[in-house]
Amino acid sequence: MDKIRLIPTDSAEEEEFYVLDQAKLGGKTYLLVTDQEEGDGMCMILRDDAGSDEEESLYAVVDDDNELSALMILFQDKLEDLGILIEE
Repeated sequence: MDKIRLIPTDSAEEEEFYVLDQAKLGGKTYLLVTDQEEGDGMCMILRDDAGSDEEESLYAVVDDDNELSALMILFQDKLEDLGILIEE
């Protein structure tokens, strides 16, 4: 499982996430990540908002319900394979 390190805009402290899956939708790249390598953890979907000419990614948490619904269809098989249950 790949690990990424992110620095939130409101903090100088680095956070680590584990990448479960990646998908593209509407020209954007999305990552399904978790904060725990094993066991119970929190999953979220990150969208890369960086421009195509930028060297570094700029990830934002997806919180729009319509966007999340579309992405859940893309990630559904991977979530089921991993035994991840979605709480609404």
